[in-house]
Amino acid sequence: MAQKKKKWGDRPDAVWLKDIPSMNRIMPGIMPNRADNEAFISVDVDYAPLKAYVDKKNGDCDPADKYTFFHLIAAAIGKAFVLRPRMNRFVCNRRMYQRDKITMGFTVKKQFSDKAEEALAFFEYGEKETLDSFHEKIVKVIHSTKSDTQVDTSTGAMDLLCKLPQWLLNRIVDFILWLDKRGWVPQSIVGSDPNHASIFLSNLGSIGLEVGYHHLVNWGTNSCFIVIGKKHMKMIHHPDGTEELKEVVPLGITLDERIADGYYYSGTVALVRKLLENPELLEAPADTPVEYTIRR
Repeated sequence: MAQKKKKWGDRPDAVWLKDIPSMNRIMPGIMPNRADNEAFISVDVDYAPLKAYVDKKNGDCDPADKYTFFHLIAAAIGKAFVLRPRMNRFVCNRRMYQRDKITMGFTVKKQFSDKAEEALAFFEYGEKETLDSFHEKIVKVIHSTKSDTQVDTSTGAMDLLCKLPQWLLNRIVDFILWLDKRGWVPQSIVGSDPNHASIFLSNLGSIGLEVGYHHLVNWGTNSCFIVIGKKHMKMIHHPDGTEELKEVVPLGITLDERIADGYYYSGTVALVRKLLENPELLEAPADTPVEYTIRR
């Protein structure tokens, strides 16, 4: 993604968009809080193509590094952000910004137990990313995050702050929130925070939970939160009147409605669906165009 030369009003991680429609300029002033501008979209993805493709990819793969449908879904969403760049915007301090990079973040449970800690994973999705390069990257990040000796920068900063008295911690948090609105928070604090990522992912299916809505937060810059639920059977109704029982993977997508319009979101969902129904398309570089149709 070509980075524009920074000007006054830009942030270290994004460019301030001034030449945009008047509604997009005014809405952040009328409704400045991200959590007040949530749009929720529910999507069911056919599991059969994902399973067939994953089984093929994992034929000779190390079990510790196997491909999963989570990897495919994350890669498809990343590619959609490359091809549809308005998805990579955010509103902060009543201004609309275009990010310099596409980033992903999610939390990782170090072990599946009640007492196990969570850690934060954060990484960049490149314009030339392929499924294989993305898989290598995400597996490496997950292995590193699960390590008992590895502490991500954001968790380390929080651990340090929480050693302070509560009254002082509250004052510091208020100051950090003020800095955050201006993009001035040090990377040592937010460097691995998924709330500052383009895409915040939550794989609830991996712990046996159904898909659901997840709110956005006013802290950070994240405008897209995606929940992946556990697969289940669903009756699919076709346009010709026939019905078919299929296994599907549900996605719950929460978006900041100020960064684009409903038609743009519909196109993005159609593209993600096309990629997941045809996973081999993810093998080409992320900026390779893909033809898709919005279902009406």
